Amino acid sequence: MNRTKTIILTRKIQVFIDSDDKEKRVAYFKKLLEWQDIVFRGANLVLTHQYIQENLKDLIYLKTDIKTKLTNDEKDDEGILITSRINTTYLLLSSYFKDQVPSDILFQVNTTLIKNFQTDRLAYWKGQRSLRNYKKDMPIPFSAKAIQLRNGRNGLDFKFDLFKIPFRTYLGKDHSDKRVLLQRTLVGQIKVCASSIKIIKNKIFLLLSLELPQEDHILKGHITAEASLSLEHPISVLVNKDRYQIGTKEEFLYRLMAIQAARHRLQKASHYNKGGNGRKRKLKSLEHYNEKEKNYVDSRLHLYSRRLIDICVKSQAGTLLLVNEYNKDEFLLRNWSYYGLIEKIKYKAKMAGIQVVIK
Repeated sequence: MNRTKTIILTRKIQVFIDSDDKEKRVAYFKKLLEWQDIVFRGANLVLTHQYIQENLKDLIYLKTDIKTKLTNDEKDDEGILITSRINTTYLLLSSYFKDQVPSDILFQVNTTLIKNFQTDRLAYWKGQRSLRNYKKDMPIPFSAKAIQLRNGRNGLDFKFDLFKIPFRTYLGKDHSDKRVLLQRTLVGQIKVCASSIKIIKNKIFLLLSLELPQEDHILKGHITAEASLSLEHPISVLVNKDRYQIGTKEEFLYRLMAIQAARHRLQKASHYNKGGNGRKRKLKSLEHYNEKEKNYVDSRLHLYSRRLIDICVKSQAGTLLLVNEYNKDEFLLRNWSYYGLIEKIKYKAKMAGIQVVIK
């Protein structure tokens, strides 16, 4: 039986607590902060105990007759655990934080941390890296079953409840694919996976993980497309002895320079702005243009990366070689988000089944 290949992608979506009652909004937000603190502390607890268990046999100062086999003693006479090893740290989290946070969150913390530990365990054993240290602003994870999306009243945004806390999304003009992905999720075309909520500077973001079917294209592994950045053309592509130019210097610079010039004029004039609420009021217009420039560059990167992958698919290139010439040009360094472009190319290439190699 042939199974459709899928990929997991994550979208960062700003959300608001959906309540007209200010006191309720404050209470819900406080609860989220409490959960975030528990997740942070719990994550470091899980990782510490998993590391101790992994290295118990290396504690040479223990008595020689002490058992160290990490299995359930009910299933193995040599075992020293009262449950499975995976369940040990979940029991630990439950004993510390029971009734303080939904059990679904604790389960996801335990599952995610064990997965991360297994990924890094060889490097720990070789002494090549130190134990991860999770920070206070780490995301609050939850399972797919904990969230159920529905349409908002205006038909543009979406709503959902998470552990009895009501949320609504804010997509704005949405120059990306977020609204389309959410609509496809509502009609069952896309599957929601374990996701998380993250609080950044008192703003709430939903890090929504989605499972999408991989695009089916006829690609040939021996055909390689080579792409590089340049000043005259944002992306140059060489494949099968054919050269393609994506975008032009004039196309990209015309709008960007206009935005930067307007921002520069505002920056000079901000000294004379009315004080009012202080620095925030003085720089409000300036921040608007900063955001405008960021959105413009981001939209261009989406367009150029899409054209690049379209060329690869049309040429049946199974491999995409990215040549990093970014740090050779001061202009590109100032005006491009190179690593943002790389991430967009990687995502679109993965969707199409193209392997990306960075030189």
